[in-house]
Amino acid sequence: MNTTNIKEVVKEKYGEAALRVLAGGSSSCCGTAAACCDTNTDPITSSLYDSTQTAQIPEDAVKASLGCGNPTALATLNPGETVLDLGSGGGIDVLLSARRVGPAGKVYGLDMTNEMLALARENQRKAGVANVEFLKGEIENIPLPDSSVDVIISNCVINLSADKDRVLQEAFRVLKPGGRFAVSDVVTRGEMMPEIRERVLLWVGCIAGALEENEYRSKLTAAGFENVEVEPTRIYRTEDARAFLTGQGIDVDAIAPQVDGKFMSAFVRATKPSSCCGPSCCS
Repeated sequence: MNTTNIKEVVKEKYGEAALRVLAGGSSSCCGTAAACCDTNTDPITSSLYDSTQTAQIPEDAVKASLGCGNPTALATLNPGETVLDLGSGGGIDVLLSARRVGPAGKVYGLDMTNEMLALARENQRKAGVANVEFLKGEIENIPLPDSSVDVIISNCVINLSADKDRVLQEAFRVLKPGGRFAVSDVVTRGEMMPEIRERVLLWVGCIAGALEENEYRSKLTAAGFENVEVEPTRIYRTEDARAFLTGQGIDVDAIAPQVDGKFMSAFVRATKPSSCCGPSCCS
Protein backbone atom coordinates (compact mmCIF):
# COMPACT_ATOMS: atom_id res chain seq x y z
CA MET A 1 0.00 0.00 0.00
CA ASN A 2 1.14 3.57 -0.66
CA THR A 3 0.72 6.37 1.88
CA THR A 4 -2.54 7.64 0.39
CA ASN A 5 -4.14 4.19 0.40
CA ILE A 6 -3.10 3.57 4.01
CA LYS A 7 -4.67 6.84 5.14
CA GLU A 8 -7.90 6.03 3.35
CA VAL A 9 -8.08 2.57 4.94
CA VAL A 10 -7.49 4.06 8.39
CA LYS A 11 -10.15 6.72 7.83
CA GLU A 12 -12.64 4.10 6.71
CA LYS A 13 -12.02 1.69 9.58
CA TYR A 14 -12.05 4.33 12.30
CA GLY A 15 -14.99 6.15 10.76
CA GLU A 16 -16.96 2.91 10.83
CA ALA A 17 -15.96 2.35 14.47
CA ALA A 18 -17.25 5.81 15.42
CA LEU A 19 -20.53 5.26 13.60
CA ARG A 20 -21.06 1.98 15.46
CA VAL A 21 -20.70 3.80 18.77
CA LEU A 22 -22.99 6.63 17.67
CA ALA A 23 -25.56 3.99 16.70
CA GLY A 24 -25.45 2.50 20.20
CA GLY A 25 -22.90 -0.27 19.65
CA SER A 26 -19.22 -0.47 20.51
CA SER A 27 -16.01 -0.14 18.58
CA SER A 28 -13.76 -3.08 17.84
CA CYS A 29 -10.14 -3.68 17.07
CA CYS A 30 -8.93 -4.59 13.64
CA GLY A 31 -8.70 -8.35 13.71
CA THR A 32 -11.10 -10.81 12.14
CA ALA A 33 -11.82 -13.19 15.00
CA ALA A 34 -15.00 -12.80 17.04
CA ALA A 35 -13.07 -12.09 20.24
CA CYS A 36 -11.61 -8.99 18.64
CA CYS A 37 -15.01 -7.35 18.61
CA ASP A 38 -15.23 -7.37 22.41
CA THR A 39 -13.07 -4.74 24.11
CA ASN A 40 -13.71 -6.47 27.43
CA THR A 41 -11.84 -9.64 26.39
CA ASP A 42 -9.49 -8.44 23.62
CA PRO A 43 -5.92 -8.88 24.94
CA ILE A 44 -4.93 -5.55 23.40
CA THR A 45 -7.79 -3.24 24.38
CA SER A 46 -9.22 -4.80 27.54
CA SER A 47 -8.83 -3.45 31.09
CA LEU A 48 -6.79 -0.39 30.16
CA TYR A 49 -8.79 2.08 32.27
CA ASP A 50 -9.89 1.57 35.85
CA SER A 51 -13.38 2.31 37.15
CA THR A 52 -12.27 5.60 38.70
CA GLN A 53 -11.24 6.86 35.27
CA THR A 54 -14.23 5.54 33.30
CA ALA A 55 -16.61 7.10 35.85
CA GLN A 56 -15.24 10.54 34.88
CA ILE A 57 -16.19 10.41 31.22
CA PRO A 58 -19.16 9.52 28.98
CA GLU A 59 -19.73 5.84 28.21
CA ASP A 60 -19.38 6.47 24.47
CA ALA A 61 -15.82 7.71 24.98
CA VAL A 62 -14.99 4.38 26.60
CA LYS A 63 -16.79 2.38 23.91
CA ALA A 64 -14.87 4.17 21.16
CA SER A 65 -11.47 3.46 22.67
CA LEU A 66 -9.23 1.49 20.30
CA GLY A 67 -6.04 1.94 22.27
CA CYS A 68 -3.35 -0.49 23.38
CA GLY A 69 -2.42 1.27 26.60
CA ASN A 70 -3.32 4.09 28.96
CA PRO A 71 -0.97 7.04 28.40
CA THR A 72 -2.95 9.19 30.83
CA ALA A 73 -2.04 6.81 33.67
CA LEU A 74 1.63 6.59 32.69
CA ALA A 75 2.42 10.14 31.58
CA THR A 76 3.24 12.92 34.02
CA LEU A 77 0.68 15.69 33.48
CA ASN A 78 0.80 18.82 35.61
CA PRO A 79 -1.82 21.52 36.25
CA GLY A 80 -1.64 24.33 33.71
CA GLU A 81 0.13 22.33 30.99
CA THR A 82 -0.83 22.05 27.34
CA VAL A 83 -1.27 18.50 26.05
CA LEU A 84 -1.73 17.14 22.51
CA ASP A 85 -3.25 13.73 21.80
CA LEU A 86 -2.24 12.40 18.36
CA GLY A 87 -5.13 10.42 16.86
CA SER A 88 -7.59 11.25 19.62
CA GLY A 89 -10.50 9.12 18.37
CA GLY A 90 -13.57 9.33 20.62
CA GLY A 91 -11.72 11.53 23.07
CA ILE A 92 -11.15 9.26 26.07
CA ASP A 93 -7.52 10.29 26.67
CA VAL A 94 -8.22 13.95 25.90
CA LEU A 95 -11.02 14.15 28.47
CA LEU A 96 -9.01 12.33 31.14
CA SER A 97 -6.00 14.56 30.50
CA ALA A 98 -8.14 17.70 30.67
CA ARG A 99 -9.12 16.89 34.23
CA ARG A 100 -5.49 16.40 35.21
CA VAL A 101 -4.18 19.66 33.74
CA GLY A 102 -7.11 21.57 35.23
CA PRO A 103 -8.87 24.76 34.11
CA ALA A 104 -5.56 26.58 33.61
CA GLY A 105 -4.38 23.86 31.21
CA LYS A 106 -5.44 22.95 27.68
CA VAL A 107 -5.74 19.66 25.80
CA TYR A 108 -5.89 19.33 22.02
CA GLY A 109 -7.17 16.21 20.31
CA LEU A 110 -6.04 15.72 16.71
CA ASP A 111 -7.84 13.32 14.39
CA MET A 112 -8.35 13.06 10.62
CA THR A 113 -11.67 11.20 10.77
CA ASN A 114 -14.84 13.30 10.64
CA GLU A 115 -16.92 10.66 12.40
CA MET A 116 -14.48 10.34 15.30
CA LEU A 117 -14.29 14.12 15.65
CA ALA A 118 -18.10 14.33 15.80
CA LEU A 119 -18.18 11.63 18.46
CA ALA A 120 -15.38 13.26 20.46
CA ARG A 121 -17.08 16.66 20.44
CA GLU A 122 -20.33 15.09 21.59
CA ASN A 123 -18.45 13.32 24.39
CA GLN A 124 -16.87 16.65 25.35
CA ARG A 125 -20.34 18.23 25.51
CA LYS A 126 -21.65 15.41 27.70
CA ALA A 127 -18.64 15.64 30.00
CA GLY A 128 -18.97 19.41 30.33
CA VAL A 129 -15.23 19.91 29.83
CA ALA A 130 -14.24 23.38 28.59
CA ASN A 131 -10.44 23.21 28.35
CA VAL A 132 -10.46 20.91 25.29
CA GLU A 133 -10.27 21.56 21.56
CA PHE A 134 -10.57 18.88 18.89
CA LEU A 135 -8.70 19.62 15.65
CA LYS A 136 -9.05 18.03 12.25
CA GLY A 137 -5.73 17.08 10.71
CA GLU A 138 -3.07 14.46 10.19
CA ILE A 139 -0.42 13.48 12.69
CA GLU A 140 2.17 13.90 9.92
CA ASN A 141 1.20 17.60 9.64
CA ILE A 142 0.18 18.86 13.07
CA PRO A 143 -1.84 22.11 12.80
CA LEU A 144 -0.18 23.81 15.79
CA PRO A 145 2.70 26.31 16.04
CA ASP A 146 6.29 25.44 16.93
CA SER A 147 7.03 24.99 20.64
CA SER A 148 3.39 25.22 21.72
CA VAL A 149 2.83 21.95 23.63
CA ASP A 150 4.20 20.63 26.93
CA VAL A 151 3.26 16.96 26.49
CA ILE A 152 2.36 14.75 23.53
CA ILE A 153 0.35 11.61 24.19
CA SER A 154 -1.04 9.03 21.76
CA ASN A 155 -2.71 5.65 22.08
CA CYS A 156 -1.93 3.01 19.46
CA VAL A 157 -1.98 5.44 16.54
CA ILE A 158 1.60 6.11 15.45
CA ASN A 159 1.93 2.47 14.34
CA LEU A 160 -0.78 3.21 11.75
CA SER A 161 1.17 5.96 10.02
CA ALA A 162 3.02 5.25 6.80
CA ASP A 163 5.53 8.04 7.55
CA LYS A 164 6.63 7.67 11.16
CA ASP A 165 9.75 9.80 10.66
CA ARG A 166 7.51 12.70 9.71
CA VAL A 167 5.22 12.09 12.71
CA LEU A 168 8.14 12.16 15.14
CA GLN A 169 9.65 15.25 13.50
CA GLU A 170 6.31 17.04 13.81
CA ALA A 171 5.97 15.95 17.44
CA PHE A 172 9.44 17.36 18.13
CA ARG A 173 8.55 20.62 16.36
CA VAL A 174 5.41 21.41 18.36
CA LEU A 175 6.86 20.44 21.74
CA LYS A 176 8.35 23.18 23.86
CA PRO A 177 11.99 22.78 24.88
CA GLY A 178 11.94 20.28 27.73
CA GLY A 179 8.59 18.93 26.51
CA ARG A 180 7.69 15.27 26.92
CA PHE A 181 6.68 12.62 24.41
CA ALA A 182 4.71 9.89 26.22
CA VAL A 183 2.74 7.50 24.00
CA SER A 184 1.35 3.99 24.08
CA ASP A 185 1.95 2.03 20.89
CA VAL A 186 2.31 -1.46 19.48
CA VAL A 187 5.93 -2.44 18.85
CA THR A 188 7.74 -5.59 17.85
CA ARG A 189 10.78 -7.30 19.35
CA GLY A 190 13.41 -8.97 17.20
CA GLU A 191 13.22 -10.32 13.69
CA MET A 192 10.50 -12.58 12.33
CA MET A 193 9.47 -14.07 9.02
CA PRO A 194 7.73 -11.49 6.77
CA GLU A 195 4.64 -13.66 6.32
CA ILE A 196 4.27 -13.93 10.09
CA ARG A 197 4.62 -10.19 10.55
CA GLU A 198 2.10 -9.51 7.80
CA ARG A 199 -0.53 -11.82 9.28
CA VAL A 200 -0.13 -10.74 12.88
CA LEU A 201 -0.19 -7.05 12.00
CA LEU A 202 -3.68 -7.59 10.61
CA TRP A 203 -4.52 -8.23 14.25
CA VAL A 204 -2.44 -5.75 16.24
CA GLY A 205 -2.06 -2.87 13.81
CA CYS A 206 -4.92 -3.03 11.31
CA ILE A 207 -2.82 -2.54 8.21
CA ALA A 208 0.80 -3.18 9.26
CA GLY A 209 3.44 -0.80 10.45
CA ALA A 210 4.43 -1.52 14.06
CA LEU A 211 8.07 -0.56 14.56
CA GLU A 212 10.70 -2.84 16.06
CA GLU A 213 11.56 -1.43 19.49
CA ASN A 214 15.16 -0.52 18.62
CA GLU A 215 14.04 1.13 15.39
CA TYR A 216 11.56 3.21 17.40
CA ARG A 217 14.40 4.37 19.63
CA SER A 218 16.56 5.21 16.61
CA LYS A 219 13.83 7.23 14.91
CA LEU A 220 13.13 9.25 18.05
CA THR A 221 16.83 9.99 18.44
CA ALA A 222 17.11 10.99 14.79
CA ALA A 223 14.19 13.41 15.26
CA GLY A 224 16.17 15.12 18.05
CA PHE A 225 14.73 13.52 21.18
CA GLU A 226 16.76 12.39 24.19
CA ASN A 227 16.09 10.16 27.21
CA VAL A 228 14.32 7.64 24.96
CA GLU A 229 12.70 4.66 26.70
CA VAL A 230 10.51 1.80 25.45
CA GLU A 231 8.76 0.05 28.35
CA PRO A 232 6.62 -3.04 27.58
CA THR A 233 3.19 -2.85 29.22
CA ARG A 234 1.52 -5.91 27.71
CA ILE A 235 3.31 -8.70 25.86
CA TYR A 236 1.20 -10.87 23.56
CA ARG A 237 1.66 -14.60 24.02
CA THR A 238 1.00 -17.70 21.93
CA GLU A 239 -2.58 -18.08 23.17
CA ASP A 240 -3.38 -14.47 22.20
CA ALA A 241 -2.00 -14.98 18.69
CA ARG A 242 -3.85 -18.28 18.32
CA ALA A 243 -7.20 -16.64 19.09
CA PHE A 244 -6.73 -13.85 16.58
CA LEU A 245 -5.09 -15.75 13.74
CA THR A 246 -7.76 -18.46 13.60
CA GLY A 247 -9.87 -18.16 10.46
CA GLN A 248 -7.30 -16.27 8.39
CA GLY A 249 -6.41 -19.23 6.18
CA ILE A 250 -3.02 -19.94 7.71
CA ASP A 251 -1.44 -22.74 9.73
CA VAL A 252 -2.16 -21.35 13.19
CA ASP A 253 -0.39 -24.19 15.00
CA ALA A 254 2.81 -23.46 13.08
CA ILE A 255 2.74 -19.67 13.29
CA ALA A 256 1.31 -18.84 16.72
CA PRO A 257 4.29 -20.18 18.71
CA GLN A 258 6.68 -18.11 16.58
CA VAL A 259 4.77 -14.95 17.52
CA ASP A 260 5.08 -15.55 21.25
CA GLY A 261 6.63 -12.54 22.97
CA LYS A 262 7.46 -10.70 19.74
CA PHE A 263 4.53 -8.26 19.72
CA MET A 264 3.76 -5.98 22.63
CA SER A 265 2.07 -2.82 23.76
CA ALA A 266 4.65 -0.43 25.12
CA PHE A 267 4.91 2.97 26.74
CA VAL A 268 7.35 5.05 24.70
CA ARG A 269 8.92 8.06 26.43
CA ALA A 270 11.29 10.74 25.19
CA THR A 271 12.16 14.37 25.92
CA LYS A 272 12.87 17.37 23.75
CA PRO A 273 16.13 18.90 25.01
CA SER A 274 15.73 22.04 27.11
CA SER A 275 18.44 23.71 25.05
CA CYS A 276 17.09 22.58 21.74
CA CYS A 277 19.30 22.02 18.76
CA GLY A 278 17.29 19.35 16.91
CA PRO A 279 16.05 19.38 13.32
CA SER A 280 13.39 22.04 14.00
CA CYS A 281 15.45 24.29 16.33
CA CYS A 282 18.60 25.30 14.51
CA SER A 283 17.35 26.58 11.21
